[in-house]
Amino acid sequence: MQSDPGTQVNKKALIAMSGGVDSSVAAKMMRDKGFACIGCTMRLYDYETVGIDDKSCCSLKDCEDARSVAESLGMEYRIFHYEDEFKSKVMDKFARSYEEAKTPNPCVDCNKYMKFRKLYEQARAMGCDVIVTGHYARIEEEDGRFVLKKAKDLTKDQSYVLYDLTQEELSHTLFPLGTYTKEEVRKLAEENHFVNARKHDSQDICFVPNGDYAGVIRSLTGKEYPAGDFVDTKGNVLGRHKGIIHYTIGQRRGLGLSLKESLYVLRIDPANNVVVLGRDEELFSKSFDAEEVNWIAGEAPAESFFCNAKVRYRQKEHRALVTVTGAHSVHVEFDEPERAITPGQSAVFYEGETVLGGGIICPMKH
Repeated sequence: MQSDPGTQVNKKALIAMSGGVDSSVAAKMMRDKGFACIGCTMRLYDYETVGIDDKSCCSLKDCEDARSVAESLGMEYRIFHYEDEFKSKVMDKFARSYEEAKTPNPCVDCNKYMKFRKLYEQARAMGCDVIVTGHYARIEEEDGRFVLKKAKDLTKDQSYVLYDLTQEELSHTLFPLGTYTKEEVRKLAEENHFVNARKHDSQDICFVPNGDYAGVIRSLTGKEYPAGDFVDTKGNVLGRHKGIIHYTIGQRRGLGLSLKESLYVLRIDPANNVVVLGRDEELFSKSFDAEEVNWIAGEAPAESFFCNAKVRYRQKEHRALVTVTGAHSVHVEFDEPERAITPGQSAVFYEGETVLGGGIICPMKH
C-alpha cells in the first residue's frame, strides 16, 4: 500500500488524532478516499505524574478538538488509555538515559512502541486494515518491499523519527500528508472549518512542555541528583554543577560559571559525577558506534556502504561510511568532522530520499 492508496471501499482505517491540524486533515483525506474511519486519541500519561499542567499535546483540550473534527466528519471517536505502557517504554527510559549521561529522543520511542506497535495491535484487534497518522513522510512499495521516504515538504519532514518502522508496520500504515506542504494542510483545514485549523504546532517533548527536563526526571524517579565538579580536559576543577541530568553534549548556556572564554559540555561522566568542559572545536569528531539499529528493508544494504547520515533531528545529513558490526550495531565514519555527536540521540541513514534505517548513538570512547 502506498502513501496515496486511491479510492477504497470496505477498507477500515484507525486514525491517530492528536487534536492537531495535521492528523485532522489526514482523517479528512481518508474519509474522502472512501475508508471507513475510526478516530482515536492515545492518553499517554497523567499530568500529575510529571508535575505539569494539562496544556501539552494529548491534553483534555486536544481530545476535545480531535472529537470535534471526528464528529464533523461523521467518524466514530475513541480514547485509548496507554499510560502504563508509555511510562515504562518512553518516560522511564527518558529518565534513565539522562542518568546514564545520554540525551534521548522520546519521539522516536513513542513512534516505535506506541503509535506503530501498540496502536497497530489495537487496529488489528478492531479489524482495521491500516493505521493512519499525520506524519510528514511517504511510504511507497518498490520491488515487493515497502520503502520509507522523506516528505515532499522538507521543512516538515519527519522521516528521522520513523526509522524504527518494520516492513509489517509499513505495509499497514498510511501517511496521507507526505506529498503536501504545511500551508496546504492548514488551507484544507480552514476550508473544512476545523476548530484547530490555525492551532500552533507542538514544539516540545509532550511530557516536558515547559522545558524543565530535570524537574520531570526528579518527579519520575523520586531522586535528587547530587552536585559535582565541572572540570576541563586536564582535570582542573572549574566550578560546581547542579547534577548531571541538567546537561547535554554541546551545551554552553546555563552552566552558571564565570569563565574567561566560552566553554561547552564535552563529556558527562556519571560514574564520577563530573561534567567535562572544553572549547567549541573540541566538540567535533568523525566517528561513532550505534546500537539498536533497525533496517527498514529488514537487512543492511551491505556489510559496508556509503550513505548520508544525520545525528540530530534538525541537523543536515552528511556523507558517511557505515560498517555493520553486528545484527543491530554499526560503526559510522563521516567524511568530515561533525559537531556534538551525542550519546542517546538517533543516527539515521539515507540514500537520497529513502530512509535505510537508524540506531542509537553509543557513548564515545575516550
